[in-house]
Amino acid sequence: MPAVARHFRLPLAALVSATVTFGLFLLMYGLISAGYERRSEWEAISRIHFGRVDLSDDVAERSRRKPPPPPLSSDPPPLPTLQASRFPQPVQDLSLPKVPELDVPAVFGDGLFPGNFQPSPRQAEGDVIPVVIIRPLYPREAVLAGIEGWVRLEFTITETGAVRDPRVVDAQPPRTFNREAIRALLKWKFKPRVVDGVAVERRATQVIDFSLDDRER
Repeated sequence: MPAVARHFRLPLAALVSATVTFGLFLLMYGLISAGYERRSEWEAISRIHFGRVDLSDDVAERSRRKPPPPPLSSDPPPLPTLQASRFPQPVQDLSLPKVPELDVPAVFGDGLFPGNFQPSPRQAEGDVIPVVIIRPLYPREAVLAGIEGWVRLEFTITETGAVRDPRVVDAQPPRTFNREAIRALLKWKFKPRVVDGVAVERRATQVIDFSLDDRER
C-alpha cells in the first residue's frame, strides 16, 4: 500500500497544479475583458468639457447710510406753568436755656456704702472742688465690727480734672480703709486750676470719711 500511494502522488499533484493554473488564467481573462468593456465609458466621460463661467465684476453695493433726521420745529410747544402753594414755615427757637453753674458734686456708686455720704469738709486747700464723687465701698469686716474712720489722701489733679498718683498721708484707724479710699478717689473728678486762662496740674489733699448709720451699728 505505501508503494501504490507513492505511485499516484505525482499525477495527483500535476492535476492540482493544472487546475489552479487554469483557474488563474480564467480570472485574468475576466479582468481584462471587464476593462475593455468600461473603456468606452471612460472615453465618453473624457469627452465632456466644462465651459468657463464669466462672472461680472460689477457688484451691487447696498447703501447703509442712515436717513436724515426730520427737521426740528423752530417753535417748540410751550411748557405748562406750575403754581406752587406757599405755606408759612414755623420758626423754631433752638436756643438752649441758660442753666446756672452749680458747684454741687455728683455722687455715684453702688455696693455697701455709708448712709448719707458727703466729702469731708476737712480740706488742706479750700479751692479743691470735686465735681464727680464715687462713694467708697465700705469694708465688710469694718461693718461687722462697727468700725468707723477716715483717710487723708494726697494726689495730683491733672489739666482735665482727673486724679493721678494718690497716696495715703494719714488714716484712722491705720490700713483699715486705705485700699477702698484709693480705689474711689481714682474715679473722682475735680475742677482743674486755671492760670491765665490755661488749666494746669496741681497737688491736693482730700479726706474721705467712713461712717455708719445708727441702723448699721
